[in-house]
Amino acid sequence: MGRTLEITPVTVTATANGDHQMEKQATDVEGSSPVKRRHATSNLEAATHLFKGSVGAGLFAMGDCFKNGGLAGATILLPIIAVMCVHCERMLIRGSVLAVERTPGATFFDYPETVEKCFEYGPRPLRRMSRIMKLIVEMFLCVTQFGFCAIYFVFITENLYQVLQQNGVDISMSMVMLITLLPAMIPSLMTNLKYISPVSAFANVALLFGLIATLSIAFSDGPMPPLGDRHLFTSGSQLSLFFGTALFSYEGIALILPLRNSMRKPENFSSRFGVLNSTMFFTTALFIFTGFVSYVRWGEDVAGSITLNLVVEDVLSQVVKVVAALGVFLGYPIQFFVMMKILWPPLKRSNSCAQKYPISMQVALRFVMVMMTFGVALVVPQLNLFISLIGALCSTCLAFVIPVLIDFVVRAQVPKGLGHWSYAKNLLILAVALLGIVTGTYQSIVEIIRQFK
Repeated sequence: MGRTLEITPVTVTATANGDHQMEKQATDVEGSSPVKRRHATSNLEAATHLFKGSVGAGLFAMGDCFKNGGLAGATILLPIIAVMCVHCERMLIRGSVLAVERTPGATFFDYPETVEKCFEYGPRPLRRMSRIMKLIVEMFLCVTQFGFCAIYFVFITENLYQVLQQNGVDISMSMVMLITLLPAMIPSLMTNLKYISPVSAFANVALLFGLIATLSIAFSDGPMPPLGDRHLFTSGSQLSLFFGTALFSYEGIALILPLRNSMRKPENFSSRFGVLNSTMFFTTALFIFTGFVSYVRWGEDVAGSITLNLVVEDVLSQVVKVVAALGVFLGYPIQFFVMMKILWPPLKRSNSCAQKYPISMQVALRFVMVMMTFGVALVVPQLNLFISLIGALCSTCLAFVIPVLIDFVVRAQVPKGLGHWSYAKNLLILAVALLGIVTGTYQSIVEIIRQFK
């Protein structure tokens, strides 16, 4: 036991090559033979899932994001936020790998288990907090993923309802939402991430088609207005709205460990030109291009989703609305997968029937949870306002606050592991996170009160 609890300074303090050394999650604890993974995903499949998990409704909100951040301001700040997200995701991965190395028989840990083990092996005063921290992370993850799943129902329903009304199909919004239930249900009942790959791949194609078609319409709709007519920088409450939209757009941190753990070669996930860096670079470039073009074209009139700026009477615009909404909606199984990874294990441990019939019981649980997200979306049509509030509180904590706490706990276990640079860097991330939580929560509450009035 004493040998397994040792952490060498190289493992914790290494940076460029240290990340590579700590990515030995594909081997067992004794370091002998590789762990055989059934249904393991490839690099391309992992990148597809990560792209779909990170690019959803937020992609079509980039015009509004640039309106709140300004052309120059948003172009500068988006890459900074992306770098912060990737850095925090790497800290989460490092903590997970260290926890695996110190736990006999373990092959991988997801986000909640990583937090629990890092605190459990951390400084003595923090060890009693391990279980509480795990529960907090699980609560944040469940609330966030549940909210994302529900808002996807609302997103496609609103777009499809507009198109149907324009074409003389007079059915209620509730009936339209009921039509979307079956397409969401079928892939969500699948219990293995690999089997969701075709759905995720099709969602990416639909999403990119909708985006390309929308931007093509924007470019073809006469000459672009001059850049001088748009704000380069903004301030005050608009920046807080920009921060909230940007963080919502990078919504994929909950998928980082499940995706990495499901890979055939997990060390390829966070290598220099691996899945994480490549996908986030492409995602950020796509965000900037989409937001820049959308804000230049529609200016202060740009909608929360740029598809809403398209003329609904035009047939091509209607097709774009449906396809783009479909691309966003098919991300439902990916977000749902994370929520089930949290809910299923404790149920299986505590229920004898679940242990005897694991597949049947898991499918039944998935059916119930899909119906619950559908029910919430049906009962609360203004769900997007509450999702903004949940995102400001939960998503920011998951993306920034918790990884920084993990880094503090891990580095505190090694003499001089917490240097001046580590303190300064982590405190800066915490300051940005707290600013986003306070301002984002405030703006969300203001909007909720305004809507209900």
